[in-house]
Amino acid sequence: MDVDTVNDIRVYVDPGLIRYLEDDWGKQCLKMLETFFDSVLDSVRSNDKRRTLSLLGQLREPNETHLGISRGPSAGRGFGSKMGADFAEKLAQSEAARTGLIQDLEDTAFFIGGVDMDIVSDVTTNIIRGPLISYTQQMAELFEIDLTPGVVSGPVWNPDTLEWENGYTDLPTPDGNKLLLVPKMIVRRSMHMSRSEYYRHHLVPVLQEEEGKAAARGLAESVRSSGKVRVTKKTIAEKYGSTKPDITRETLKRPSVYEHYRALKKQVPPKPLSHKELSETGDTPMPDYEGLLKAVLDVPTGRADATRYHDAVEALFSAIFYPSLSMSEKELKIHDGRKRIDIGYVNTARDGFFRYLVRQRIPSRYVFVECKNYGSDVTNPELDQISSRFSMLRGQFGILACRSFEDKSLFLRRCRDTSSDGRGYVVALDDDDLKRLVADVLAAVSPAPVDPSEPDAAPVRPVSDYPLLHERLRSLHG
Repeated sequence: MDVDTVNDIRVYVDPGLIRYLEDDWGKQCLKMLETFFDSVLDSVRSNDKRRTLSLLGQLREPNETHLGISRGPSAGRGFGSKMGADFAEKLAQSEAARTGLIQDLEDTAFFIGGVDMDIVSDVTTNIIRGPLISYTQQMAELFEIDLTPGVVSGPVWNPDTLEWENGYTDLPTPDGNKLLLVPKMIVRRSMHMSRSEYYRHHLVPVLQEEEGKAAARGLAESVRSSGKVRVTKKTIAEKYGSTKPDITRETLKRPSVYEHYRALKKQVPPKPLSHKELSETGDTPMPDYEGLLKAVLDVPTGRADATRYHDAVEALFSAIFYPSLSMSEKELKIHDGRKRIDIGYVNTARDGFFRYLVRQRIPSRYVFVECKNYGSDVTNPELDQISSRFSMLRGQFGILACRSFEDKSLFLRRCRDTSSDGRGYVVALDDDDLKRLVADVLAAVSPAPVDPSEPDAAPVRPVSDYPLLHERLRSLHG
C-alpha cells in the first residue's frame, strides 16, 4: 500500500488475514507465525523463562513499515526490549497461556494486559520480517525503487531452526531510513478477532442465560417482564465487570465460549480493505481508472513499445482487479527460469468472479496475464504460449491482453478449443474490452442514483463481479 515515509498510517497487520492467503508467500508467513508462537507457548508451559525471554526479547518497534497509531513522525509505542521482557513475564504468569486457552498470537489481545491490536500488529511484523523484505524487494523491482545494499535486516525468524537470525540485505532507504513495504491484503483498520465483539455477542449472552436460570430457581436477582425473567447487559456488567481481567476470569471458567467464538471467526475469511477504505485511511487519492486506461490506449502498437504496454496493463489490472487479485509480479519465472509469464497475480478473492473460479473447481491459485502489443492479430502461437504456462498447481486461468482483432469471434472460438482440449481457460481482452471493464468498475464504484419508484431497476453489481469476464468464461464452455 502507499507509504508516508514520515508519519504512520492507522492500519494494522492482521495475522487473521495472513491465515487465508493460499499462495507460497502467505504460507511462508503462516509457517513463521505458527512456529514462533508455538515456541513461545512451549517455553511458557515448560516454565523455561530464559527461552521465553530470548524469543520475545528480539521484538522491536517496526518503525520501517510506518503503520500504526503514532502521532506525527513515526516513533511507535509498540515493542521495545523492555516491553518484550514485560510481555514474556505476563505470558509466563498467564493462566490462559498455561491452560491452552491462548493458542494463536491474536488470542493475547484478549487475555494479556497491555496487549492490543497495535502490539499484535508489531509482533506479526517482526515475525514475518523475512517475507516482508522479499516482498519489498519484489515491489522495488516492479516500481523501479532504488535499493541500498548492506542494510541491517533486523531480527529474522527462522522457522526451521526456531531461532532469530540477523544479517544484511538490500532495502529502500528514503531519507536515510530503511523502509519495509506491506501488502494491502494483510492490513486492516481493526482486527478480525475483536475482544469487544466476543464480550458483547458471545460471553455476555452466556452469562445472561446462566443468571436467568439461577433467577428462575430463586438463586439470583433479576428483572421480571411479563412474567419472564430478564437479565440485562447492565446487570451482567455490574456483577461480572467488562475489563480485560474480568473477561479473562470468566472465560477461564467457560473456555468453550471462547473456543466456539474462535472457531466461528476462522470459518469467515476477513475482507481486506477496499480502495475507498485505504484512500480514507491513508489520505491518498482513489485509483484513477480512466487515467490508467488512457495510459494503455495511448501506447503505440509494435515491439518498440511492448514494455510500455506491459507496464500500463499491469498498472490498470492491479487497480481494477484489487482485492480479488493481488501481489502482482512482472516477468514471473517458472520452470527454474526457463519460462516466464508477463504478469502473475495471486487469487485472493473472497467473492465475485475470481472466487467463482474456485467454486467451479477451475485451478486459479495464481492468475496469469500475457501482454501482446501487436499491430496485427494474435493467433494460435500466442494462445498456446499462455496455456503452456498453466498447471494444476499454479493455475489454469489466464488473460491475454492485446490491442485489437480483425476477426474477434474466430479468436474466441480458438480460446474455446483450448478449453475443450483441457489446456486451460484463456480470456482474451482487447482495447475495447478494457474500456468496458473500466466502465463496469466505475459503475460499481460510483453507481447512478436509483429511482425508488422504478420496480425493475437493475441492482448495482459489486466491483468484483466483472460481468465481461463471466460472459467470456461462459463462451469457453460453448
